[in-house]
Amino acid sequence: MTSPATGAAPYDALLLFSFGGPDEHDDVMPFLRNVTAGKGIPDSRLAQVAEHYEHVGGRSPINGQNLALLAALRAELERRGVDLPIVWGNRNWAPYTRDALIELRDRGATRVLALVTSAYSSYSGCRQYREDLALTAGSLEEELGHDLGIRFDKVRSYFNHPGFVAANTDAVVEAYEQLRAGGTDLANAPLVFVTHSIPDTMEEASGAVRPSYRTQHLDVAAVVAEEAGRRLGVDLTWSLAFCSRSGPPSQPWLEPDVNDGLRELAAAGTTAVVLAPIGFVSDHMEVVYDLDTEALATAREVGVTAVRAATVGTRPVFVDGLVDLVLERAAAERGESPLRAVTGRLGPVADVCLPGCCRQRAGVDAGIPALCGQD
Repeated sequence: MTSPATGAAPYDALLLFSFGGPDEHDDVMPFLRNVTAGKGIPDSRLAQVAEHYEHVGGRSPINGQNLALLAALRAELERRGVDLPIVWGNRNWAPYTRDALIELRDRGATRVLALVTSAYSSYSGCRQYREDLALTAGSLEEELGHDLGIRFDKVRSYFNHPGFVAANTDAVVEAYEQLRAGGTDLANAPLVFVTHSIPDTMEEASGAVRPSYRTQHLDVAAVVAEEAGRRLGVDLTWSLAFCSRSGPPSQPWLEPDVNDGLRELAAAGTTAVVLAPIGFVSDHMEVVYDLDTEALATAREVGVTAVRAATVGTRPVFVDGLVDLVLERAAAERGESPLRAVTGRLGPVADVCLPGCCRQRAGVDAGIPALCGQD
């Protein structure tokens, strides 16, 4: 059993830091305004996006999934005998980052480790969270008239951590077993990995001081496809596709779109595929609408049988891996040399974000402060 005194020290709290989502119909438009604040997007355009939520009951599933992850993390920490309180906060909806920081202050926390529900490093998946943390802490300190007295660190990006990769591999194998049960020849059923698209400029910036966002996904995909194929007894053909692009048509984003990819596969004679959402931790809107609604509809339209693999969610191997990452960082802060476990060809991401990493655009300093990094 891990000693509470050493397992989490020097941290006295963990911040589960997520994107957030609307809890009911009346929350949808205010939430979308939060997400797009400062981008000049009219309500008429947001109303079109709001319609997506009607397909899933007028609310996002993400908050419920965060609560499930919160409970799973608490249970695993307790199982290991580690006394580390967890506070949950979101960038874009309640409980907001501000709510979380107030709770941490009221608990008397002084060293907090943030765990972001985004496995990959890019502006949207890393620095934007660090900026939000810095801006919210600064605003709260100005309001209170004194320093919060809390130092924040962040768990490293965990796209290539064995727990995340193993959970995705299990999900892919399970999806293929569904196809096999229906009589599909798995050798003729390609594997399409899917993640959230980002602007080309953000992709370029993400690779300034570390492997880029796309490169990270390609590395994970190669490992998952090889191991899943080994377990299934078949060589899997795979590709990486993207979903959820937004912004003006004139702005290039990462492609191919998953729907275009499905049409191309059908035109080449493919009749069955597995869609694996390796870019997402849980079944939130980009999964339940962009994949379960739009992409599966496209597959039916072009005559392709598609099975969507599960996200990692609260699979024990994933939750165990997250706790390993928390304890790994704590050990490093104590001056120890913990094993920094990874899979694939890429090494572990730095604990402290390096200067210039995860900008919106390469070489551009937006002047927005960010915590948990060297710039």
